[in-house]
Amino acid sequence: MNILSLIGQIFKPAMEMIDNVHTSTEEKLQQKAQLLELQTTFLVQALDYEQEQLKSKTAIILAEANSASWIARNWRPITMLTFLALVVFDSFGWLPWRLAEQAWTLLQIGLGGYVVGRSAEKVTGGIVSALKKKDEV
Repeated sequence: MNILSLIGQIFKPAMEMIDNVHTSTEEKLQQKAQLLELQTTFLVQALDYEQEQLKSKTAIILAEANSASWIARNWRPITMLTFLALVVFDSFGWLPWRLAEQAWTLLQIGLGGYVVGRSAEKVTGGIVSALKKKDEV
C-alpha cells in the first residue's frame, strides 16, 4: 500500500462520520472542507517526502554513473543483464535448476527501481506543485 492511499483511508471514516452527524448541511460542508484541507496538507507533505527520497536515490545513481571506477559505473547494468540472462535461460529450461522465487522477487525489485523510480521522479514534481498551487488559491 502506498502512502497516498493510506492517507486517503485514514480520512475516509471521518468524512463518513460527518455525513452521519445530525447537524445542518452548511455545518457538514464546513467540517468536510476543513478535513479536506487537512488531508491535502498531509498529501503535500507525503509527496514532498517522496520527492526528497527520489532525489537522494537519483544522486546516488548519478554519483555511481559519474564515478572514475568502471565497476561503480556499471554494477547495476551488469546485475540486471545477468538476471535477464538467467530469466531467459530459465524460461527455455537451459538451467540445470529452476530459479528460486527470491530470484524473481529480486528481479522485480530491480526492474521496478529503474522503471517505476524514474517515472515517479518525473510525476511527483508535477503533483506537488499542483497541490501547492491549490493551497495558495
